[in-house]
Amino acid sequence: MGLVYAEIELSNPSDAALSPIVQKALVDRGSTWLVVPQHVANQLRLQVLEEREITLADGAKRVIPYAGPVRVRFANRNAFAGALVMGEEVLLGAIPMEDMDLVIHPLSRTLMANPMNPNIPGSMAVGAVAGRKDGE
Repeated sequence: MGLVYAEIELSNPSDAALSPIVQKALVDRGSTWLVVPQHVANQLRLQVLEEREITLADGAKRVIPYAGPVRVRFANRNAFAGALVMGEEVLLGAIPMEDMDLVIHPLSRTLMANPMNPNIPGSMAVGAVAGRKDGE
């Protein structure tokens, strides 16, 4: 399908005095997390929360800083996420994409709001039954 890029807005919801930044992000459903380079983490003044062991595409394992929180905006969607701090470009992975109910249009290779839920993000809560009390 080729590479897909999208402009996303990143901000630090813990520091309202900081202006949001707009970044061109590689969109990759095969990756799990939001990834930001160190210079973006610095601009947003993200706090390192912990370290995480990750597996790279070549199978190598690394221990990477996990920082946050980060507010991610795309179109009429928002997500709050943690971010792995590494690399040279922003990467938008599956978790924030699912949180915002975003899909990749295969022909145009563009990121877009799920056309099944154009106005607000939708999601599934499998196993949950509305109105059911614990123990029922």
